[in-house]
Amino acid sequence: MACESALPAIMDEQALMGLNPNADACYRQRALAYFEQLKVSLDGWEVCAEALAKGVYSDDHVKFFCFQVLEHQIKFRHGSLSAAQQQLIRETLMKWLQTQLMNVHPEKPFIRNKAAQVFALTFVMEYLTLWPKFFFDVLALVGLSPNGVDIYLRTLMAIDAEVVDRDILHSPEETRRNTLIKDGMREQCIPALVESWFQILQTYQHTHSELTCQCLEVVGAFVSWIDLNLIANDRFVNLLLSHMSMEELREAACDCLFEIVNKGMDPVDKTKLVESLCQVLQSAGFFNVEQEEDVDFLAKFSRLVNGMGQSLVLSWTKLSKTTDEKLSAETLRAVESKVPLMLQLLIHEDDDISANIVCFCYDYLHVLKQLPALNEQQKSNVEAIMLAVMSKLKYDDEYNFENEGEDEAMFVEYRKQLKMLLDRLAQVSPELLLEAVHRVFNATMQSWQTVQFMEVEVSIRLLYMLGEALPASHGAHFSGDSAKTSTLQAMMRTLVSCGVSEYQHSSVTLEFFETVVRYDKFFLVEPQHIPAVLMAFLDHRGLRHSSPKVRSRVAYLFSRFIKTLHKHMNAFIEDILSRIQDLLELAPPENGFPALLSSDDQLFMFETAGVLIVNGESPAERKQGLMRGLLSPLMEAFRMLLEKLPLEPDEERQTALADCLSHAVGFASRTSKAFSNKQTVKQCGCSEVYLDCLQTFLPALSCPVQRGALRSAVRSFLHRMIICLEEEVLPFIPAASQHMLKDCEARDLQEFIPLISQITAKFKNQVSPFLQEIFMPLVMSIFEVLSRPAEENDQTAALEKQMLRRSYFSFIQTIASSSSSQVMASQGAENIERVLFTIIQGAVDFPDPVAQKTCFIILSRLVELWGGKDGLVGFPDFIYKHIIPACFMAPLKATFDLSDAQTVLTLSECSLTLHMIHLKRGPECLQFLQEYLPSLHVSPEITQELCQVLQQPDVKVLKNYMKVFFQQAKL
Repeated sequence: MACESALPAIMDEQALMGLNPNADACYRQRALAYFEQLKVSLDGWEVCAEALAKGVYSDDHVKFFCFQVLEHQIKFRHGSLSAAQQQLIRETLMKWLQTQLMNVHPEKPFIRNKAAQVFALTFVMEYLTLWPKFFFDVLALVGLSPNGVDIYLRTLMAIDAEVVDRDILHSPEETRRNTLIKDGMREQCIPALVESWFQILQTYQHTHSELTCQCLEVVGAFVSWIDLNLIANDRFVNLLLSHMSMEELREAACDCLFEIVNKGMDPVDKTKLVESLCQVLQSAGFFNVEQEEDVDFLAKFSRLVNGMGQSLVLSWTKLSKTTDEKLSAETLRAVESKVPLMLQLLIHEDDDISANIVCFCYDYLHVLKQLPALNEQQKSNVEAIMLAVMSKLKYDDEYNFENEGEDEAMFVEYRKQLKMLLDRLAQVSPELLLEAVHRVFNATMQSWQTVQFMEVEVSIRLLYMLGEALPASHGAHFSGDSAKTSTLQAMMRTLVSCGVSEYQHSSVTLEFFETVVRYDKFFLVEPQHIPAVLMAFLDHRGLRHSSPKVRSRVAYLFSRFIKTLHKHMNAFIEDILSRIQDLLELAPPENGFPALLSSDDQLFMFETAGVLIVNGESPAERKQGLMRGLLSPLMEAFRMLLEKLPLEPDEERQTALADCLSHAVGFASRTSKAFSNKQTVKQCGCSEVYLDCLQTFLPALSCPVQRGALRSAVRSFLHRMIICLEEEVLPFIPAASQHMLKDCEARDLQEFIPLISQITAKFKNQVSPFLQEIFMPLVMSIFEVLSRPAEENDQTAALEKQMLRRSYFSFIQTIASSSSSQVMASQGAENIERVLFTIIQGAVDFPDPVAQKTCFIILSRLVELWGGKDGLVGFPDFIYKHIIPACFMAPLKATFDLSDAQTVLTLSECSLTLHMIHLKRGPECLQFLQEYLPSLHVSPEITQELCQVLQQPDVKVLKNYMKVFFQQAKL
C-alpha cells in the first residue's frame, strides 16, 4: 500500500492492511476497530478527508474506507461540526472531484457510487442553508468531462434515493425537509439541470452509450416531480425518439418515456401527452411490432405501451365521472385505438413481452364491463383477447415437467396473469367465453389422438378455468342457468367418455383429474360415468401412473372425489378396497424399493378407505370386518417394528423405524376422519377396532429410544380417539399420561397439555379423580423443565420456555374454568400456594401479554370461586397481599406497553379481576385500596376517584378509567 505523501496525522497502516478482503482475521479485526475509533473521534475523520483530497492512497479498499468514515460524519455528526470542518468536507469533495477529471482511468464503480452517496448526503444536509449553489459549483467544475459527468449523474441518482424515492421510509421531519429541498430546486436550479441533461444526451449519444443511458435514467427519475414542459417538448422528445432507434440506447430511452407517461397530471393533459407521443412513435414505425427482432427492446416497448394504455384508462375513468361526455368519448376512442397494438404484443411468442401488456388489457376489459352495451368492434376486441389468452396459455416444447426450474416458475406466474384476464373476460361476456371454450374444447377432443399435448392440455385447462370464471354457489355448476349448465354438462360428458384420459402426457393426465374433481357434482347428475372415471383413478392413468408427481396428486384428488360421491360408491366399495390394498401397506424401512406413494399420499388413501367403509350401506358387522381388515395389518406391522426399535444400535436406522411407526399411527388416525362423532363409530361397530389400535400403540410411550417422535404420534391418536370413542378412552389415559410425563422436554409438555385440557373440557367431573392425581406431577414436571438453565443467547430454548409457560397457564385456566375446579382446591395448602405464586409471577414478571392476560383471567376466576365468605381458607389474605398488588404492579412495569393491542386486552382482564374482588369483598376491598394506593404515591383524590369508579355497575367505565390511570402514572 503506497503512501504517496506525508500526512500531518498518519493513518494506522497496519489497520488499513485489514481492509483487503484476503487479509488475515486479526488484521480485519484491527481494521474494524480502527473504523469505529475514527467514527467516534472528533477530528480523526480529517485524516481521511485529506487522504481523499490529496489522493494519498492508491488502494481501492482504503479509498472506500475513507469515504465510509466521511459518510458517517455527515450522516450522524454534521450538526456538531464547526463551520471550518463543514467547509473542509465541501473542499475535500470538490478537490476529489477535480482529480477525477484528470484521471486517465476512472475509479472503480463501487468507489464512484460511494462518492456519489457522500455528495448526496452533503447536498441534503447543506443545500437549504450552507450550499445553495451545490449544483452550479459541481456543473461549473465538471463541464462535459466524461469522468466528471459520470459522478454528477450518479450523485443525482443518489439524491433521488435520499429525497424522492417513495419506497424508502422517511420520518415526518425528513419528509418536510425533502419537500423544502424539492421546492428549492424547482425554483433555483431545475432548468439548469435539465439543460445539462440535454447537453449530456446530445454530446455523448454516439460516443458514450453508458453515460447516455445513465442520463436517461436520471431524467426518468426526476420527471415525476419537475415541470413536465421542461422535458415534454419538441427538442427533448425528438432527441429521445432518435435514441429509440439506436441499439445501445433504445431500452433506456423506452424506460425514460415510460416515466414521462407515468407522471401524475390532469386527465385531459395526460390524454394529449399520450396521444402526441403515440402519434410520433407510430409515424416513426415503432408500432410495426412484427418487424422487430430485438425481444429485449420489445419487452421494454410493451411496458411503455402498457403505461400509455393504463394512463388513458385512468384519464377515461376520471372524465367519465364528470359531465363532459365529449371529452370522455374522445379518451375512450384513444384507448380503443391502442387495442390493435396491445393485441399484437399480447399474442407475441415471447412471454415477457406479452406479460408486460397484461395490465392494460385487464384495465381495458374493466372499461368495457362498465359500458351499458358493447358495439361490434368492442365485441370483436373481446373475442380477439379471448383467443390470444387461449393461445398464450399453452405450454411450449421446452417446458420441463419432471424438473421444474426458474423458467417454468415464471411461466406458471404468467399463466396466473392470463387467468386474471380470463376471469375478467367472463365478467364482460360470459356467453362469449363459454361459447369460445366449448368450440375449442370440442374441436380438440374430437381428434385428441393426433393433437400435440399442449393443445389437449389447454383445452381441458380452459374447461377447468371456467369453474372459477363462471362462479357457482358451492360448485353447483349443473343447476340454474340452462344455457351454462347444458354446455358445461356436454363438455364434461365429452371429457369422461372420449378416452382422453389415455393421453400419454403427464400434464394432460393431471388436468383431466383436476377437472373431474372440480366438477365432481356432474356425476350426481350423470352417475353412469362414475365406473369409467373410477377405473381411470385406479389404473395406470392415475394411482399407477409412471410419474410420482401424478400419483401423488391423484391420491389427493381421489380422496376428494370419493368424499363428494360416497353415496354413489356402494356398488364399488369392496372392489376399490381390493384394488388399492397394496397402496395401503406400511412401507418397511429396510425395503430398498421406492414405494408407489409417499407416506403423505398414503394418508389420503387411508382416509378414502375409511370414507368408503363408513359411508357404505353394508351392515355394521361387515363394516367392522372391513375396518379390521384395513387396520389389522398396521397393528401387526407396528408390534413387529416396536420390538425391533430398542434393539437397533444404529441411530439412522432407529429414526427410520420410528418414522415408520409414526406413519402407522398416523394412518390409523386418518381412517377415523370418516366418523363425525362417537355415534357413527358405534353404529359402524368400529369402537372395538380402534380400542385394539389404542392398546397396540400405547406401549410405544415406554420405548426408551426415539421418544419425541413416538410420543407425538400417539398423542395425536389420543386426540382423535377422544372425539371418536369419548369415555371409552378414559381407562387408557392415566397410564399414557404417566409415560408422557417421564423425562420430557419443554416441547413434549407443551404438546401434552392440550390433551389434558381437551379431556378436562370434554369429560369434566368424570375425570376429576384422575386430574387430582396427575395435577401436581404435571405441574412439577413443568416447573422442573422451566427451571433448567439455558444458554443466554439460545433463542429457541427461550421461545420453547415461553410457549410452555403459556401452555401451563392455559391448563390452569381450563381447570379453573371447568367444573373440575375442586381439583386445585384438593391439592393441599402448600401446593396451592406454589401454583398461585406462579400465576402472580406470570401476571407481573414476564413481559408476555398473552400469558399475562391468561393469568389475570385465572385470578379473576379464582376470586369468584374462593374469594367469598365460604371460600378457600386463607385466600382473602392472598387477595390483599398478592392479587390486588399484581393488578397495579403489572401495568406499571416499563415493559407493559399500552400502545400494543394485546397488552390493552391484558389490562382489560386486570380491570375485571379488580371488579371481581370488589364484588366478592365489598367495602373491605375499598378500605384496603385506600390504605394501599398511597404507598404507590397515588394522591388521596385519585384513590377516592378509583374507588368510586370501582363501585360503578358498568365494567366498561372501569376498563376505560384504568387505561387512563396507568397512562397518567407512566408520564
